[in-house]
Amino acid sequence: MIISNGLFRACMTGLLLGASLAASAREQVSQTSADIRRTSFGVPHIRASDERGLGLGIGYAYAQDNLCLLANEVVTVNGERARFFGPEQSTLEERNNLASDVFFTWLNTPEAVAAFWKAQSPQIQQRIEGYVAGYNRYLKEKGAPAQCQGAWVRPLMAEDLVKLTRRLLVEGGVGQFAEALVGATPPQATATVVPGAEAFALADAHQQRFSLDRGSNAVAVGRDRSFNGRGMLLANPHFPWVGGMRFYQMHLTIPGQLDVMGAALPGLPVINIGFNQHVAWTHTVDTSKHFTLYRLTLDPKDSTRYMLDGKSIALERTSVTVQVKRPNGSTEAVNHTIYNSQFGPVVQWPGKLDWDSRYAYSLRDANLGNDRVLQQWYGMNRASSLKALQASVHALQGIPWVNTLAADDQGQSLYMNLSVVPNVSAAKLAQCSDPRAGLQMIVLDGSRSTCAWDVDPRAAQAGIFPADQLPQLQRTDYVQHANDSAWLVNPKAPLIGFSPVISQDRIGLGPRARFALQRLRSLDKRPIGVADLQNMVMDNEVYLAGQVMPDLLEFCARHLGADAATLEPLCKRLKDWDRHANLDSGLGLVHFIDLIEHLRPVPDAWRVAFDPTQPLTTPRGLAIERAPVAKALREAMLASSADFAQRGLSADSRWGDIQVRGQTPIHGGPQELGIYNAMQTVPRADGKREVVSGSSYLQIVTFDDHGPRAEGVLAFSESSNPASKYFNDQTQAFSQKKLRPLPFTDAQIKADPQYQEQRIRE
Repeated sequence: MIISNGLFRACMTGLLLGASLAASAREQVSQTSADIRRTSFGVPHIRASDERGLGLGIGYAYAQDNLCLLANEVVTVNGERARFFGPEQSTLEERNNLASDVFFTWLNTPEAVAAFWKAQSPQIQQRIEGYVAGYNRYLKEKGAPAQCQGAWVRPLMAEDLVKLTRRLLVEGGVGQFAEALVGATPPQATATVVPGAEAFALADAHQQRFSLDRGSNAVAVGRDRSFNGRGMLLANPHFPWVGGMRFYQMHLTIPGQLDVMGAALPGLPVINIGFNQHVAWTHTVDTSKHFTLYRLTLDPKDSTRYMLDGKSIALERTSVTVQVKRPNGSTEAVNHTIYNSQFGPVVQWPGKLDWDSRYAYSLRDANLGNDRVLQQWYGMNRASSLKALQASVHALQGIPWVNTLAADDQGQSLYMNLSVVPNVSAAKLAQCSDPRAGLQMIVLDGSRSTCAWDVDPRAAQAGIFPADQLPQLQRTDYVQHANDSAWLVNPKAPLIGFSPVISQDRIGLGPRARFALQRLRSLDKRPIGVADLQNMVMDNEVYLAGQVMPDLLEFCARHLGADAATLEPLCKRLKDWDRHANLDSGLGLVHFIDLIEHLRPVPDAWRVAFDPTQPLTTPRGLAIERAPVAKALREAMLASSADFAQRGLSADSRWGDIQVRGQTPIHGGPQELGIYNAMQTVPRADGKREVVSGSSYLQIVTFDDHGPRAEGVLAFSESSNPASKYFNDQTQAFSQKKLRPLPFTDAQIKADPQYQEQRIRE
């Protein structure tokens, strides 16, 4: 072929231009980017072509909504609160800054953080690195919001997200003993940091509230009971409305690889509770033990040595250094010693776990060895079926301290109590534990190495039970859970015979579980629909009212005696109350809360005690015919009547005037009353009660031929920034009981009336 010079030059020019454009295109493709598409209430639908890009979008979107929240948590898990805010101030959880710093410096050592990072898959590492880059990009572009400007707000590092994850892991274990770990001091020794009685009282209260503040309800319905023969899931986690356990709603997509929507905890680049094309899942705090205590028999000659199999062994000493801000603005180093046996750190809790000349106590937390937690949720997010989700949990065993309930598009429902549980068999418990300690906290004999946790090669981690020895149940009718043991997730198939460390059977159910089982049983004659699951939460029935109100009203009618005139207004409010915890429910609810709280510790207050052969209907009835119960009830009524006037309530006041978030009225109430829509509150100076924990991310998921159909609401809204338009919008929707469809497909997302799109590049 003969080509003229002109044609040759033209062809070469075209080829070079094409090569240049191709190179430019390759450069653009290689540049990490993400699309953040927001729909109503500011929910981000984050789409990227790779893991780092997805992390970039998550970090950027989260910073837009919750930069100050995350910055505060990063300071906490880095043990830097005393450095920036002073040693006498407190964390959001009311823990002293200095004690918090010592604990987190001990927990998140450089070696522990590096080992955790090394254990992560390349995909998790890339997503974390992207998250860090996204957060930092937003911080550089916009700066910190007004409420958190200061030297303590800084760019993130990957290590920060590892530290946040490790904090999450120990929430169900040693994290509840921070004061006891920091305060552990040999007899006659002088400690650098000494938590006082008030600190331990707060720690005890927080420990008691752990399952309340992080409790949950869940129902997974199978094809035999669902309205369309597919699976259905109600997720109703009760998590804190503020701080490091505050859920964030988002949708994550890598085309062709990942498409998952739901809610995540701060700093976690994965969905914790959510759904994808084929399966939906949720979690509930379990009753399994995730740590054990060991009672150390000390060497009579030296209380810093303990006896193990007849040999005297020195406690290891770890020096922890934190920086403390002084009144003049300078900082100085404070050193503190943590003591450890081979069973874990020594903990000292005055009056409960004392360190004297004879004994001390160590705490071993199984989740300190759990470096699989992020990979676990990563695998669940990608599960293409219920079987795949179950297989992932079986293989990785990365769930820290919660149960998992799930349903799929094939009409299966599943319950798994496959969390990280110390391998202590019932036989070992009988051999090694002190029966006087009971089962609330497991205390094993630390003087014998035979009392160490068993090691099973089938388990994903040394010292925990393998998956096939833990409770699980797959059904085509339903499974449910409300923070009780695994025993009666479905009464037709009791889960029994497990080590008490895992699950106990033949013990009383909590009132939320009894309510759920009663409600599900009432629907036996027809298919269960979306409205039925929504009403379980939103109709706010007070289950316990059905058990004791007839007796309360009888007491009002027949036994008031000389107090009749004083108690008549209270009794009228009880009688007029609708036995619900709705915004317009009357003030009989306030009195009912007072009375039940007062009667709870009274022995034999139930007319019919718990009967393990009738677990769904016992205990019940209030034994007003018994003199001690009648006396306690009268005292409670008089106290509640006296308090009523001091609360500033009028005859026209309603529950929505009392329980609030800011100025927004909130329905629901104390879970101890069997209110499925559980709310935990603290008193305010104005007499109202501020919600601090309770129903958080509520989702109801069904499936059809086209995939998931979901509706839900994030009760406290997406943003923790009061200046954001997404600070209170979902809270108002929740107050009005308005769940909304959750857009999942591209068409649904783009059709949203509030749709907006933003592309970010690294």
